[in-house]
This record gives sequence, structure tokens and C-alpha cells, in this order.
Amino acid sequence: MSDLTYTQAVVMGLLQGVTELFPVSSLGHSILVPAWLGGDWERLVTESDSAGHTPFLAFVVALHVATAVALVLFYWRDWVRIVGGFLSSLRHRSIEGDDARLAWLIILATIPVGIVGLIAEKPLRVVFATPLAASVFLLLNGLVLLTAELLRRRAAAGQHAAQPSGGNNRAMTSLTMWEAVGIGACQILALLPGISRSGVTISAGLLRRLVHEDAAKFAFLLATPVILAAGLLKIPELFGPEGHGIGGQVLVGSLCAFVAALAAVAFLARWFHTRTLYPFVIYCVLAGAISIVHFA
Repeated sequence: MSDLTYTQAVVMGLLQGVTELFPVSSLGHSILVPAWLGGDWERLVTESDSAGHTPFLAFVVALHVATAVALVLFYWRDWVRIVGGFLSSLRHRSIEGDDARLAWLIILATIPVGIVGLIAEKPLRVVFATPLAASVFLLLNGLVLLTAELLRRRAAAGQHAAQPSGGNNRAMTSLTMWEAVGIGACQILALLPGISRSGVTISAGLLRRLVHEDAAKFAFLLATPVILAAGLLKIPELFGPEGHGIGGQVLVGSLCAFVAALAAVAFLARWFHTRTLYPFVIYCVLAGAISIVHFA
């Protein structure tokens, strides 16, 4: 990793910031883009030590901290209310109000991926950190998004036929605890490169009759503690042999990831106000299929 250039750090930082929030998989792109470029870029992904550890993954996951900070900044008003609701629930020993309920929905929804991530994150990423595997999962990610949109449309049509006056859509805080846990558990799939964390959680939210805007917001709120924790857990590795000689590159890459993530979440918050996942479906299916042909 001592050969990591500042140009590569900038590109990978920008890539991380955008693809972590767009439903197209940041981990998948951090593997596929260098593999497509080849040469020194490809060696970023393929180099490993004698134990099979890939320092590049430590660098990429470290960028998650900057992405999480961007999410906290963008939704800071929500997080102030959520933290306040959580503290209020502890003080009164009851869950009263939307803010307290949302706080506990996020906490419970984070438990499954937290447990599985601690146990299986490194083995899964090492085993599947190949361009071909990322290509296959990226294609599958597109099919998941497509399935969610089709099922959401069918459910909405059926509900509208039964209730012409509307009433199909739900608020985030109307989710049951088990529904929130189910949506949060979908983040486990994002341990596979090519499967998008935001993509699967937005899809799950749509299937629970959240509108696109609320499904995306809930997905981003769920992702914040997970992304932040994953990054913080990896940061110590960058102070060991895996991070030797790349401190400046990590800082530059993190700054780029922060700026890109802030722009991405602002864009997506507006996008999902009126639009759907279909453009991302097309991208994932085409990019995944072409990459499978190229790397097979």
C-alpha cells in the first residue's frame, strides 16, 4: 500500500462517497473500478500479505468514517431529535413520541448486521474480494432493486383499487419493531461486494409501503451508525503495517469521500422525492453483465 498515490486516493475517495449512498455498492465499485483500469490500480485490490489480508480494504473502509460524518451533518437535525428521544425514553422508561420510537427502531435494526459483521465481515470480504464475484453481485443487486420496484407498484395498485382515496403510504415511525429489524438485517447482504447497503434497505422499506423518500431516509439513518462503526474498527489497522506510508493519502481520500457523500445524499434526498430506483436498476444490470463477460 506504500505505492498508493494521491491521485488514486482522490479517485477512490470520491468513488466511495458517491457509491456508498447511491444504491450501486461502494465495496463492489472499489474492486471493479481498479480492476477495469488495470496496472497499478489493479494491484491495489490484488495485493495481500502472507496471511491473505488486503490492506486496500482497510483503506477503503477507513473512508467510511468520512461518509458517516457527511450523513450525520446532513441529517443533524434528525439526529438531535433521535438522540433526544432516546435519552427521554431512558429517563422515563417508556417509548413515547416519534423521536423516541425512531431511536429504538434504529437501535434494534442495527443489531443483526452488527453481530454478523463482527463475526463474518473479514472472511466474506477476503473470499469475495474478486472482480468476478463483485460483478455477479452487482448484477444481482440490480435485480433486487427491480424486484422491489415491481412488487411495490403491484402492492400500490392493489391498495389503490381497494382504497381509491389513498392511504397506502406509511411513515417511518409506523414500522413495527420487527419490520425495522427485518429492514436492518438486509444490511448483512452488503457485506458481499456488489450488493448495495442503501439499495437493499431502500428496497425493503418500499416493500413495507414506505414512499421512496422515506425509504431512502430510513436507509441512510440506519446506515450511519453501521458505516461509522465499520470505519472506526478499521482505523487502528491503518496505524499498523497495513497503513505504513499512506497517512496523507488516507486524509486526502477521506476529505474527498466526505465531500462526495455530502453531495450524494443531498442529490438523492431530492431524487427520491419524485423518482424511483429504475435508473439504478439499469446501471447495475448493465455494468454487472458487462463486467461478468470481461472478468469471467
